[in-house]
Amino acid sequence: MKLKTKILLGYGAVLTLVIFVGTWGIINLRRLGLASDAILQENYRSIVAAGEMIAALERQDSASLLVILRNEKAGQQQFRQYEIQFLQWLGRAKDNITISSEQQLLTAIETEYQNYLVAFANLPDASEPSPADNTRYYYQTLLPQFRRVYTKSNDLKSLNQNTMVAASQQAQSIATQATGSMILVGTIAAALGLGFSLILSDRITHPLRLMIGATHQIAEGDYDITIPVQTRDEVGQLAQEITVMGRKLKAFHRLNVGKVIAERRRNDAIIHSIADGLVVIDDAFQVIAINPIAARILNVVPEQARGSSFRALVQNEDLCEYMQTTLSTGHPPELDPSQAILERHQNQQDQYYQFAITPVTTEGNEKLGVILLLQDITRLKEVDRLKSEFVATASHELRTPLTGMSMSMGLLLETAQEKLSESELELLQTAESDVQRLRALVNDLLDLSKIESGKIRLDIAPVEVSLLIEKALSAFKIQAQKQGVELMPILPDGLPLVRADANKITWVLTNLIANALRYTERGGKIEVIVSPRIDVLHLSVRDDGAGIPLGYQAKIFDKFVQVETEKDIGGSGLGLAICKEIVKANDGSIWVESTPGQGSTFTFTLPIAHRSSSSIGV
Repeated sequence: MKLKTKILLGYGAVLTLVIFVGTWGIINLRRLGLASDAILQENYRSIVAAGEMIAALERQDSASLLVILRNEKAGQQQFRQYEIQFLQWLGRAKDNITISSEQQLLTAIETEYQNYLVAFANLPDASEPSPADNTRYYYQTLLPQFRRVYTKSNDLKSLNQNTMVAASQQAQSIATQATGSMILVGTIAAALGLGFSLILSDRITHPLRLMIGATHQIAEGDYDITIPVQTRDEVGQLAQEITVMGRKLKAFHRLNVGKVIAERRRNDAIIHSIADGLVVIDDAFQVIAINPIAARILNVVPEQARGSSFRALVQNEDLCEYMQTTLSTGHPPELDPSQAILERHQNQQDQYYQFAITPVTTEGNEKLGVILLLQDITRLKEVDRLKSEFVATASHELRTPLTGMSMSMGLLLETAQEKLSESELELLQTAESDVQRLRALVNDLLDLSKIESGKIRLDIAPVEVSLLIEKALSAFKIQAQKQGVELMPILPDGLPLVRADANKITWVLTNLIANALRYTERGGKIEVIVSPRIDVLHLSVRDDGAGIPLGYQAKIFDKFVQVETEKDIGGSGLGLAICKEIVKANDGSIWVESTPGQGSTFTFTLPIAHRSSSSIGV
């Protein structure tokens, strides 16, 4: 007998029991459903109608008091409004009579309500008799009639509620019977099914257990196996195939060991030949490969580093956090180039390494490990430092002569203007304008060098973002009106304070808004948007101008970079570079998102002021 036939016979019996139990359950659920339907459909509508009638009647009683208190117009209006409501619900109750005594009770309610309407109609005119007469009529005539209608309506509600209770008790009785019968039938079916399952499972799993033992032997490298299975079904055939596979694996193992060793040596040679530092960790955060360059950078012996914890090897929490995140998500972290730098102190000097993190995954997105590549950029950092020092020195030396030239030209324009010809005056004015541009450029270079060298002082304190935006926008209201551009702040309520230097961040906002104004046409719009995140605020300046070409977006924050457009606006190309350094000094980051022809959005972050704040020098 084939394995498929055995399984079909065994599970066919179990399926028969399941169908029987299911049919029995459906019958009992049907009985219980009919009982519950009787509770909901037959009486619930009458209860709702009675409740609404009582509510309308109470509002009419309040209306009669308004009439007595000389507010006749409002009282009459309210009384008639709820009279209609009462009669509507009375009609619904009469259309849903489900109890023999309900018709008689509804007739009594209708009669008493008509008497209540007559009593209200006979209410004396509030303008003629004294308030005492009106009050006496209310307590002697109107209120007793109100109570009779109220009592009858409440009796209708109680009658249906009692009927629902009785129906509920009947449904509970049916449910108890159904539960008992289901337990009995289910127990019998479970016992029979368990017996069939035990017999069938034993006949199927016994040879499978033998085959599992054989596969364990193969995994351990013992290929001499024999599986004593005598059946002729698929399990017996599988046992014979495993025996044959063991013999073939034995022969293949003898041939393949040499190839594996050669491939391992080839991989080690490739890793050792890479000019940059390379570290490979597995999914357990253990080092499985490291080349000599990386070992020298981390000051370890390659043989001792393999198998050790990467965290203990590097001793850099930020880098370990980036590696751990990449290992858990399968995606490399999005880091600013200035963040992806590992600093090491070796041979009494600082060494800088740009690192790149790459996850190792299979085609099925299974995470196998992470690769860390370390590139030595110490010389580049030194060149950048020398360049910054040269710029700072040159800017400082140029500042004094430029100031003297500006003052001299200004004096000439004031005193010798009449002695100069028109062309000479024009040349002098052009030279004075060029000197002013040079002074602005030198000032920008000095500010940038101070920020980069950490010599500029930041007064960081808790600040309201709304005040910063209001101050920045106020400086451009007149200019925006002249250009026909709308300035629009978008700030949600309840924004937290941020830790920042108010003056420096206002300068950043002012620079971004000024850039947006330069490239936004008449009729355009500039939005300043604040959006809170977990522990930072995002501040964005969005315009619908010409946008930034894709070739400039990656280097827009570099020094002396200007976007070439049809209208050359001029400038030093240092504004965004200074913005970037100021935001970094305030523990934030800045980026741009732009689609050519559709505008640009410059966004930077500021930390929320939930930590202790103080003025610090940067």
